[in-house]
Amino acid sequence: MKKCTIKILSVLTIIMLLSSTTKPISIFLIGDSISIDYFPYLKESVKDFAFLDRKQDDGKALQNLDIPMGANGGDSGMVLMYLKSQLKEPGFNPDYLIVNCGLHDIKRNPKTNEIQINESEYRSNLIKIFSLLQRNKIKPIWISTTPVVDSIHNSMSNSFKRYAVDVAKYNQLAAEVCALKEVPVINLFGFTKRLGADQYRDHIHYKQQVQKLQADFISSCLETIIK
Repeated sequence: MKKCTIKILSVLTIIMLLSSTTKPISIFLIGDSISIDYFPYLKESVKDFAFLDRKQDDGKALQNLDIPMGANGGDSGMVLMYLKSQLKEPGFNPDYLIVNCGLHDIKRNPKTNEIQINESEYRSNLIKIFSLLQRNKIKPIWISTTPVVDSIHNSMSNSFKRYAVDVAKYNQLAAEVCALKEVPVINLFGFTKRLGADQYRDHIHYKQQVQKLQADFISSCLETIIK
């Protein structure tokens, strides 16, 4: 009886040691300036089931959220280049990588109407991004691009234009690629659109209360995807 008790205690001790040394789930985020806003709230919201980090800088991105630098992931081509560079770093091995790019891809030249990243290139970039992550045993999660209200955005932005029709088109392209590559999608577009057009603090970015709601929504989706 004593030997049996000792064996049971030994097994329980091993289980406790293993559970205490289990590596926490790690998630890395790369996205545009919308994600910079909701990131602090998301990090707090997921802390019970995951550790969240993101593309960062020394605050340069906050100087002008319309210019993709530092923490701002920029367009799909920039995201692809960044990931190629990061994956060469031995310490970069998150379990999941949340990615969004779209608002910078759909920027249009106000004089020529030329779009920054055309549909074919956007699709190709997303396929390359997901393939690159999956080859490196990192699970990608896609977040759809948030809405654009033409009358609000283009009355405030002179250097470039954005249009709701392009957001819809590029979100559809992304959804098709995600289906092809079996990547889960968090529909931040649909969630944010339901909050109404009076939630912007400028041409494209949201008020603080919306940032918190977006973070809670994403956190809930992440918990479902991961667990």
